[in-house]
Amino acid sequence: MTNSVNRRVRASQKRQRLTAAAARVLHEQGVERTTLSDIAREADVPVGNVYYYFKTKDELVQAALSEHSAHLDELTGQLEQLADPRDRLKALIEAWIDRRDVAARYGCPTGTLAVELDKRADGILDAEAGAVIRRLLNWTERQFRELDLPKPADLALTLISGYQGMSLLANALRDPDIMTREGTRLLHWLDSLQVSDGHH
Repeated sequence: MTNSVNRRVRASQKRQRLTAAAARVLHEQGVERTTLSDIAREADVPVGNVYYYFKTKDELVQAALSEHSAHLDELTGQLEQLADPRDRLKALIEAWIDRRDVAARYGCPTGTLAVELDKRADGILDAEAGAVIRRLLNWTERQFRELDLPKPADLALTLISGYQGMSLLANALRDPDIMTREGTRLLHWLDSLQVSDGHH
């Protein structure tokens, strides 16, 4: 009994290591340049074992996307601890600024994957990458709605477009300072948003 339980636990830990490694390596190298052996090396798992958990690279990409999704849920879960939705949005922007060095080197993990996967013919995985971004948009929209601001969906789009834009430029120009400058501008923008009377 205990042996099979231990085996299952070890297998699930190995799968988790591979998933986390896939998320990191795909973000740093992109889908096309990444091989299964790159991911195996990063996860410290023999490459032959990878096929036991993931039959194809696409399955690993899918696992990496769920990892990004889980990170997003973890982050928004932490932000939910803050009582004021405006503070939650500010903390989100501050989290982006904190990761400016990673963004400057590799771009936004989900955004870069979405763009790269969109260039492929099958169109299945890019929809999944889009779904992760959609979750961030929906969460952001909920915060603006709680603040009772007009057109919360538009405000969410402005904020997330700002983030994708600053990540892309920081990466293209290898300049983390762009994240700080644009992030600060977004923080000021959030402060300037007022609840207008009679917008309903």
